[in-house]
Amino acid sequence: MKIYSLFCVLALFSCSAKYHYQKALKKGLEVVKTSDTIRIATIDSIPVIKHDTIVYQKIISSKDTVVYYKNIIVPKTRLETRIEYKLKRDTIRMITRVEVQKAKAEGKKNKEPNMWLWIILFMVLGLFMWLASRLANKLL
Repeated sequence: MKIYSLFCVLALFSCSAKYHYQKALKKGLEVVKTSDTIRIATIDSIPVIKHDTIVYQKIISSKDTVVYYKNIIVPKTRLETRIEYKLKRDTIRMITRVEVQKAKAEGKKNKEPNMWLWIILFMVLGLFMWLASRLANKLL
């Protein structure tokens, strides 16, 4: 009997639905905000006799109402946010690797000879040859 009373006491002091709802709101649950009401209207025509003629009277009535909630946003779990972060991080890494490879390929591809370097090299070589010829003329 004591065990049953213990279970009853635990059931009375357990978490309520309001507690769990507030906890979900703190963790990012979005309350359903938009709703759409659909009413199906029909036009009925009823024959009515006036003086010796039959006249049809039109009556508009609504038959049914349906409430449709459009957005329910469920918060993501830790695992889902971790996977999403890893995908973004890996994507950024892959993009930078591709850009570096493209830059290296273009650098090798657009290797043009430096004309100023060749001009200076020929001028220095010409100067050495001129000095060598003057030195040779003095010694001979």
